[in-house]
Amino acid sequence: GVAYWATWSHDGSRMAMTIAAPDDSMDIWTWDVEAGTVRRATRSSLGGIPQESFVVPSLIHYPTFDKREIPAFLYLPRGEQKNLPVVIDIHGGPEGQSRPILNAFRQYLVEHGYAVFVPNVRGSTGYGYEYQSLDDVRLRMDSVKDINHAVKWLQESGIADPKRIAVYGGSYGGFMVLSCITTYPDLWAAAVDVVGIANFVTFLENTGPWRRKLRESEYGSLENDREFLEQISPIHHVDQIRAPLFVVHGANDPRVPVGEAEQIVDALKKRNVPVEYMRFGDEGHGLIKRANRLIAYPAIVRFLDEHMKVGQ
Repeated sequence: GVAYWATWSHDGSRMAMTIAAPDDSMDIWTWDVEAGTVRRATRSSLGGIPQESFVVPSLIHYPTFDKREIPAFLYLPRGEQKNLPVVIDIHGGPEGQSRPILNAFRQYLVEHGYAVFVPNVRGSTGYGYEYQSLDDVRLRMDSVKDINHAVKWLQESGIADPKRIAVYGGSYGGFMVLSCITTYPDLWAAAVDVVGIANFVTFLENTGPWRRKLRESEYGSLENDREFLEQISPIHHVDQIRAPLFVVHGANDPRVPVGEAEQIVDALKKRNVPVEYMRFGDEGHGLIKRANRLIAYPAIVRFLDEHMKVGQ
């Protein structure tokens, strides 16, 4: 699990912290230093779902193109552990980190028979500043190579059915999804892009000014790097896409404007590539409202089942 927000009592005798685990709710625990005891102070609801139904992931490391080892979490469904349909779930940021905490959608996928592979590719936080900087600006596509090598590892280990591998991601992870299916088009049975970037130029032009300044140190600037940003933008490589794509976006997204989704959806429709699009008029950057998740998540699983033939 993961510990967050540790706080000492005024007299220094106790510490309170939030503990998150992959198979339990996030709750507050206290540590009594003198007594040497740890006590759970809150017990949040699991919504009636038995705790034993949740899967705890394994931490693995796989080799990539430059001999580095990429950390990842692997969730496996109960029962058969080989030749599985696999969803690779790529976090956003890119300066973020996937951690072993309770994630409803990953558990939902596992319950439906999918293995879920969650890599922390180069550019992720938590592994030192050098690792965090390995995808900056002109190194952007090296992180996409890390996903290519994740697929190789999944195939060579026997975990994945090579014909049933999908890629999923949100925000910057959505860019990674689109980049994966344009750069390595033959690897994927399906793909899901949630509030992702399709075109770095229009993203930087249309995102909030405060956001643009923040992102330029990571992605590059329109003034100095426009040609490179155009070169790596998935919208300019849509002719390579073969995988069916499911796109989700909020109409009020201030970070990645909804035009990013509509560019890629329109381009694929013109080319008769299978694409489904869910636009939520009451969402921003991501799916926050429970009612919308209850619409989107089953639709995504239905889409994956259709194109990966799970349960057939």
